[in-house]
Amino acid sequence: MPEGPIIVILKEAAMQFKGQKIVAASCNNRAIDAALLVNQTVTDIKSWGKHFLICFPNLTVRVHMMMFGSYRINSHTEKPARLHLQFENGGELNFYASQLKLIDEPLDEIYDWSADVMSTNWDAKNAVKKMKALPHLLVCDALMDQNLFAGVGNIIKNEVLFRIRVHPESLVSALPVKKVKELIAESINYSFEFLEQKKTGKLKKNWKAYDKKICPRDEVPFIKRDTGRSHRTSYYCEMCMRKFE
Repeated sequence: MPEGPIIVILKEAAMQFKGQKIVAASCNNRAIDAALLVNQTVTDIKSWGKHFLICFPNLTVRVHMMMFGSYRINSHTEKPARLHLQFENGGELNFYASQLKLIDEPLDEIYDWSADVMSTNWDAKNAVKKMKALPHLLVCDALMDQNLFAGVGNIIKNEVLFRIRVHPESLVSALPVKKVKELIAESINYSFEFLEQKKTGKLKKNWKAYDKKICPRDEVPFIKRDTGRSHRTSYYCEMCMRKFE
């Protein structure tokens, strides 16, 4: 599943279509009526966490690429796109295996921009407040909760917890204040490192925990196990990552 930094890269690349009118559109399922988009002019391109948002004067197309989604800009595959947009300048935008939704409400009424770890509106105090209201939440679930850390996915979760030496099944309420601050700070720091490493093709070679077999600190095997309510895979070292209960 593309994480927040990947969506930011998509947003930056798709800004070329801001101000462009759609001259043709198609959707290969019934998620949206593509005819509604023809002759619409893109007013903005936004992102919130893992959501990619194409804004028009009176509506927004939300694209969520889920687990296996992908996109092509100014190119396409032989497989029909889930959503195809052709622009007046000759450019095209194609999404595959993605979830689509039309939004007609103002985005500020739907999205808490302060929860997006990649946003300039990110609010750490708000994140702490929300976590305190969920004392039985596990740390692995807190990081994956898009209402708390929009944009954080399984890669970021694993790398952040390894950096701050916290076991994924630790209780949020049991974390010392210092660890809560580290959790928040590293979530932001690593998200932006992820962004830069992805742009330069160095993301995978810099992973310390995700998809790894041996702890680079203690040189012992990582435990690989599905954790939390999301049952997403965690990689953790029982020697250097403390479980707070």
